[in-house]
Parts: sequence; C-alpha cells; structure tokens
Amino acid sequence: MLFHCNLRAVICILMSDNKKTREQPDPYSDLVARCRKQEKKAQRELYDKLSVRMFPVCLRYMGEREKAKDVLHDGFITLFSKLEDYRGEGMFEGWARRIFVTTCLMQIRKTDILKQTVQIDGEIPTADSSLELDPQETAKLDADKLMELIVSMPEGFRTVFNLYAIEGYSHKEIAETLGLSEGGCRSQLSRARVWLQERLKKIK
Repeated sequence: MLFHCNLRAVICILMSDNKKTREQPDPYSDLVARCRKQEKKAQRELYDKLSVRMFPVCLRYMGEREKAKDVLHDGFITLFSKLEDYRGEGMFEGWARRIFVTTCLMQIRKTDILKQTVQIDGEIPTADSSLELDPQETAKLDADKLMELIVSMPEGFRTVFNLYAIEGYSHKEIAETLGLSEGGCRSQLSRARVWLQERLKKIK
C-alpha cells in the first residue's frame, strides 16, 4: 500500500498535463483535418506541436536523448502514414501517444538487453517501510526531477514501470507485449519500486 500511495503521487505529477488536455476540446482537430489534405504547413505545425508532448514519452522509454530523437522521428513517419486511420474517437493526442509507445517498444525489442535484464532470478524485494514518503512532500517534487529518475532506471525497470504505472498495462499485457513471463514482469516492477523509493527518499 505504501508504494501505491507514493506511486500515485508520482504519476499525478507526470500526467498532470495530460489530464488538462482531456478536459479541453481537442486542440489538434483542425490540424489533423488539414494534414489529411496534405497541407505541408499543417504537417509542420502538427510536428512542432506534438513533438513537444511526445519527446518526453520517448525519452522515458529509451533513456537517452539521441535514441529518443530517433524513435520520435520514426513515430512521426508511422503517425502520418496512419493518419487516415484516426476516426476522431477520443483525443488525438492519446491516439498518437499509443503510436509512439509502440514505436519505442519495437525498438527496445530489437535488442537482447531487455530479456537479459527482465528475467532476474532470486527473491523479489519488498518495499522498506523506512522509505515511506509523506504524500504532501512527494507532491512537491519537480516533474523534471521525476523524469530524470525514470530515465536513469535500468532498462528493464524503466520499460516495465512505464507500461504498468504510466500506460496502465496489466502484468499479462506487459508479458505478452514484451514476450516475457508474468513472473519476470512482476519481479522487475518490484525491483523498480524499491529503486524508485530509495532515490525519492534521497531527494526529499
């Protein structure tokens, strides 16, 4: 329960801008319509506007700015090629976000690093009650600092944490998406929990 309380505060900080977006009219509707007409200016505007939102997503998964830039570029190629598939059901940014997350995961799966790091043997660690954080103190943490912590996680921790805590995937969905066992995913998330708690405590 300790971890869930702290995690909820962390996620609220990272996702606060997304919540605001969902509560407003879709700011991309006009641009999307113009892009479908192959207007070059609209495509440039959409890229400039959306890249600011999607680059942090790519960075959270890739862990390095140059890798995140490459994936961002690939994600936009996919987005523009599939723009006709967007039916206007839900916010455009949410639809686009799924494309960029999928692009990140495709790139991660090309390496053997994830399988090597996720399949960890040994006892699964549990949260230390001495690392408990006051929710009010956690809420004061800077979003940029939290982003730095997530980016600096080991790749296995980072990937599973992003999918479970930020994207809302279940352990079964993560296992199927990454081609891993559910036990390996649970183990990786538990280790990510301890890793994050220890570092949040240090910057409190």
